[in-house]
Amino acid sequence: MEDQLRRAAFGDEPGTPVWSTLRDGSARERWLAAVVLGGQGHYAAAATVLGALLHDRDRVVASLAASAFASHRRQLGGHAVARGLDARALATAPTSGAPDPDGVDAAGARADALLGLAADAIGAGRTGEARRLLAAVEPRCWRTEVRRGWVAAEIELAEGHAEAAVAPAEAAVEVAREAGAVRHVLKSEVVLGTSLVVWGTADGVARGVELLECDLNHITKRDLWSLIWPTALVLVDHDPFAAGKPPVRATEALSCVLRRADPIGRRLARDSPWVPTALLRSGEPPNADPLSKFLTD
Repeated sequence: MEDQLRRAAFGDEPGTPVWSTLRDGSARERWLAAVVLGGQGHYAAAATVLGALLHDRDRVVASLAASAFASHRRQLGGHAVARGLDARALATAPTSGAPDPDGVDAAGARADALLGLAADAIGAGRTGEARRLLAAVEPRCWRTEVRRGWVAAEIELAEGHAEAAVAPAEAAVEVAREAGAVRHVLKSEVVLGTSLVVWGTADGVARGVELLECDLNHITKRDLWSLIWPTALVLVDHDPFAAGKPPVRATEALSCVLRRADPIGRRLARDSPWVPTALLRSGEPPNADPLSKFLTD
């Protein structure tokens, strides 16, 4: 069972149904299932599982649950709420333990917490703090390397250095491909494509748009709803037929995500300065530039 869940969370089967695990799985299996559900945009179901696991006696599981919960809140624009969960994850993570190839261990838990706190700092505009937290991360598995690349790229984007975001994004793509982690490859390519588009050179924009369009097709086929709407939103600014029109694909995807979210998650999205209100209520301007957000989770 755990091998199949790992393939869904970290491998080549991100669309695997995992509902039965929520009833019968071990704590670690339920955490893996919640990670899969988050990727599929089932935030309410994931929140129920992760909320219970915050109190698990296994400190690795409890820490990883807090980090995953924070990630899901951040994906809905709730950076402040996520910060509390990430701080809990860091305080809970044990200092030692047996290593795990996917980072489901003490080192991976600490790295997830630090990377989450860095992402929270970016959302609050504290990029200097984010850089310090990123520097404290010690990668010991492929998953930490990939997520570190995401955070490094977003720091550069947040500081207006899109050109510098390309290298860590490309590195994340390569590590994810080598690991065979489909969801992480797709997310890394979204980060890379966005970095290229924001950089704004003619060649970069062309490459970025091509990459994002290809990714959007693969993401949609796999029902990875948490990635569909930000990817579609980046592309709409580069669609010659979309001028003056609501970003329909992004709106539909975000609406689906919000229907699958719990009430707190929906409130966070509606109140967030990072979720464009144009996707929530047609005709209103976005709260913030969407091109440099939602890349770190």
